[in-house]
Amino acid sequence: MDPVTAEILEHIARVEALRQERAADRQLAGKVLALKTYQAARFARTYADLLQDARYCGAATFFLDELYGPQEFAARDAQFARIVPPLVRMFPREIAETVNALARLHALSEALDTEMARHLPAARLDAPGYVRIWQTTGQPEARAKQIALTLQIGRALDHYTRSSVLRTGLRMMRGPARAAGLGDLQRFLESGFDTFGAMKGAEPFLAIVQAREEALAAALFDPRAESRLLTGIRNTADPASPLGQLP
Repeated sequence: MDPVTAEILEHIARVEALRQERAADRQLAGKVLALKTYQAARFARTYADLLQDARYCGAATFFLDELYGPQEFAARDAQFARIVPPLVRMFPREIAETVNALARLHALSEALDTEMARHLPAARLDAPGYVRIWQTTGQPEARAKQIALTLQIGRALDHYTRSSVLRTGLRMMRGPARAAGLGDLQRFLESGFDTFGAMKGAEPFLAIVQAREEALAAALFDPRAESRLLTGIRNTADPASPLGQLP
């Protein structure tokens, strides 16, 4: 089996196992949903300026909807699992590698979300609670990897927009992809092409994402973070603090 195919299938299987585990534990499932909803709201708050910027709103919305949103990606995952071998054959190798990065990010995020949800006392969340479960869960290296994979996917999409061959090839794949049951994947890729292409260069956008996500990660793992939130620093004394991004 092709190594990329095997790796994508491994990531999908990991996500499916986590999904089945949550399906068997309604309380855990509710906590995971609460966490994902909170994190989507956090993203929207962190990037409120970009979401309203004419140049960057499309890419920011794409990240929110496709990478940070609370929605369930079971349909897309099922498509991947069913047709990964022909996917790797049908799409250009570069795109298959990006799909692999997406699968890796998806598996890592689902594992982290599930582990963090185990530390939630109830299916509701506020800023101090969010800091607390990050610090209880630990794994700053895993959070750094999440950020790196997100940027890798963004840079790959930006690179593809400069290739007329890839762009034309992707559009030509629209009919065959839908016929093969790859409609969700095709939509993801075309949406990425369209939004990143519209920016006419994604590096400024990705640099903002990297700076803000890394700053927030550092703040979340700071042992003083929860006390800073509880003493009001988030809203008053240090309004520029990354912790001020938390709803």
